[in-house]
Amino acid sequence: MDYTKNIKSWKLSKFLLNNNFIFNRSYILKNVPSLMLTNAYNSISKWKNYNNTPLLKLDKLQKKLDLNNIFYKDESKRFHLKSFKALGGAYAVEKISKGKKNIIISSATAGNHGRSVAWGAQRLNLKCKIFVSQYVSENRVKEIKKFGAEVIRVKGNYEDSLRECQKMSKKNNWKIVQDVSTKNYRYIPQLTMAGYSIMIKEISKQTNQYITHIFLQAGVGGLAAGVVAGVAKYFKKIPKIIIVEPDRADCVLQSIKSNKLKKIRIKKESIMGGMSCNEMSLVPWQVLKKASNCCVSISDKDIAKTIAGLKDKKFSKTSITGGECAAPGVIALIGICNNIKAKKMINLSKKSNILVIGCEGNADVKLYQQLLSKGRK
Repeated sequence: MDYTKNIKSWKLSKFLLNNNFIFNRSYILKNVPSLMLTNAYNSISKWKNYNNTPLLKLDKLQKKLDLNNIFYKDESKRFHLKSFKALGGAYAVEKISKGKKNIIISSATAGNHGRSVAWGAQRLNLKCKIFVSQYVSENRVKEIKKFGAEVIRVKGNYEDSLRECQKMSKKNNWKIVQDVSTKNYRYIPQLTMAGYSIMIKEISKQTNQYITHIFLQAGVGGLAAGVVAGVAKYFKKIPKIIIVEPDRADCVLQSIKSNKLKKIRIKKESIMGGMSCNEMSLVPWQVLKKASNCCVSISDKDIAKTIAGLKDKKFSKTSITGGECAAPGVIALIGICNNIKAKKMINLSKKSNILVIGCEGNADVKLYQQLLSKGRK
C-alpha cells in the first residue's frame, strides 16, 4: 500500500475553533495545583523501573506533511502497563491509602485506568475491585486480573459500571479511585491528572525544540487536562492545544461549542474505546474550556491504517506499537494538513514542531492484532 497517496484523502469529521481561548497559567494550576504536579513527579520518579518513555520522531511523516518536527511520546513503554494511565491511577492509590493496609480500593474502567489502579493496589498489598461494562473486552479484563483484582462486569455502558461502583463502594465503605471528577469529587481525579503531567516534565528535558502544537486525545478529558497542566508548569512557550475525539463521542467539542458542559448520546461505541465517553469530567472542563485552541473529531475509518503505518515504519524509521487510542493524534494532524483553511487557522507551517501522545501500546493484544491485520490490507 502506498501510504503517501493514501493519507491525502484523510479527513476530519469536524473542526471547531474555541472562541473563549485564553491560556492562563495560574488559572490552570489552580485547577490542577502546581504542588500536586511536583509531588507526583517526586513520588513516581522514585518507583522501581521508572524511566522516561521515548520521545520518537515521525520523520517520514513530517517530511511528507512539510513540517519541521513531529514528536511522538511513546507511552507503550510506561512501566509494564503499556499506557500513560500507569502514571495516574496507581499514584492516586498510593496517595489515598497513606500506608493503611486494611482498605479496599475500587474503580470503574474502560480498560487502562483499571489496570493502573489494580497495579497500584497490588504494589501496596491492597484488595481491589474493578467494575467494567459489557463492552470491555475479555482481554482487558484478563490484564486487570493479572494484578490480583476482582473484576465485576456490569450490564450497560461505562456510565452504568461507574454507577454500580459508586453504589457498592458506598455500601461496603470501599475507597473509590476514579479519574472522573464531579462537584464533590475532585481530589483523586486531580491526583491522576498530576501523574499524567509527568509526560510533559520528561519532554521538556528530551528536546530543546519548542513545541508549537500539541494534539491531545480526549475521552472525559483527564489526559488532556493533565498535559495542559504540565505545559502550564514546565514549558516556557505555550503551544497551540488541539483536542481530538471520536466523531461518535465528541463531548468536549460539543461542550466548547455550547460554552457549557454538554452530555451527548452515543448511538454506537467507537473503536477508540477509552475515548468513547458521553460527558466530560468537571476539572478537565474547567481547564479545557479556556486552554484549548480548537477541537477536532475523527471517524474510526483510518484507525487500523494508522496502527499498521506506525508498526510498519511508514511514518518513521522506527517501528512503533500504538493502540487504537494512540492513533487519533496522527490522524487529526494529517486531516488538518489536508484542510488548507484549518491548517491556516492553527498556523501549521514548515516551522512547526508537533507533539502527539502515543498514549498506549497493544494494551488489548487481541484487538491490536485485528486492527493491525485490517490496516495492512
